[in-house]
Amino acid sequence: MSNLSHLTASLLLIALAFTSCGGGETGQIRYLNLDSTNAAVVTLAGAAALSGSVDGTGDAARFYNPAGIITDGTNLFVADMLNSTIRKIVLATGAVTTLAGSAGLNGATDGTGAAARFNNPHGITLDGTNLYVADSGNSTIRKVEILTGVVTTLAGSAGLSGAADGTGAAARFNNLHGITTDGTNLYVTDTDNCTIRKIVIAGGSVTTVAGSAGLHGASDGTGMTARFNTPSGMTTDGTNLYVADTYNNTIRIIVIATGDVTTLAGSAELSGSTDGKGTSALFYHPHGMTTDMVNLYVADALNHTIRKIVLASGDVTTLAGSAGLSGSTDGTGTAARFNVPSGITTDGICIYVADMNNDTIRKISGHGESP
Repeated sequence: MSNLSHLTASLLLIALAFTSCGGGETGQIRYLNLDSTNAAVVTLAGAAALSGSVDGTGDAARFYNPAGIITDGTNLFVADMLNSTIRKIVLATGAVTTLAGSAGLNGATDGTGAAARFNNPHGITLDGTNLYVADSGNSTIRKVEILTGVVTTLAGSAGLSGAADGTGAAARFNNLHGITTDGTNLYVTDTDNCTIRKIVIAGGSVTTVAGSAGLHGASDGTGMTARFNTPSGMTTDGTNLYVADTYNNTIRIIVIATGDVTTLAGSAELSGSTDGKGTSALFYHPHGMTTDMVNLYVADALNHTIRKIVLASGDVTTLAGSAGLSGSTDGTGTAARFNVPSGITTDGICIYVADMNNDTIRKISGHGESP
């Protein structure tokens, strides 16, 4: 999901309000308690392999390679990448509408609703009032007011890629993917620069947190001494950033206060699907990530699976899907099929997945009471 400060503040309200994903009595606080035996996967919106841009409800809606996803507990917001639009899904009904952008019309125009233009938007997060979009093809950070659909550019300059720190339009990025927020700052994976950047929401000041532009690798370290290789998805718990270091096939941790980078799980450049602890586990191009504050949930894109990592121990298991078997089947645990899952988010009760190559939004439910 990528907005953990918002999740932390609202988790209690969400848990009390929602019981639709696995049952339960109103008023009982429930948290994610998912494993491969109870992770029920269903398709919430879109129809497998039927790309398009149609607004509608459930399987009447159409998407075109949805990449990023975030929730405020009532709605999902989707970066519909190849439509270059931002879509909204009402969780209670599955009704899909287009909030900003116009399908098939790429560009960089600021404006309201359909008058705005994006260029292959990828990551998306929110602070409760605004959406923030990693507009990959423009190498910019865009802001979308949820109530009005007004779109503005917060940082970067469309069509001018680079690695410069600076304020607003003076900053430069190169193919942004993941984005998350702690409510005060945005953090983005500057994918082709192999760096992690920070944007102060008030003012748009951009600095580099970790990595060194143009120098890829897998080294742990502090700040610019650390190395990444095409990082994509990211989430935060307010203290740490968790990064899907995609071409290293690893999950990295960055301590926000110090910039210290370590590897939580996976082994650099060794792709695979092995469950295990820490570096004994293997991934295959992990993309989006979300957290329930106890576990990470990873869209392991080229394994076509959703993986679970226990933060305290680094233990990795496969939650849903079966490695190497792409498809669109709804089902429980390893019986379900995905096709290059990309974005992933949680409302504290369910997990939602932007199943990119299926052009669908999937829901995973099956929670238990907190002990």
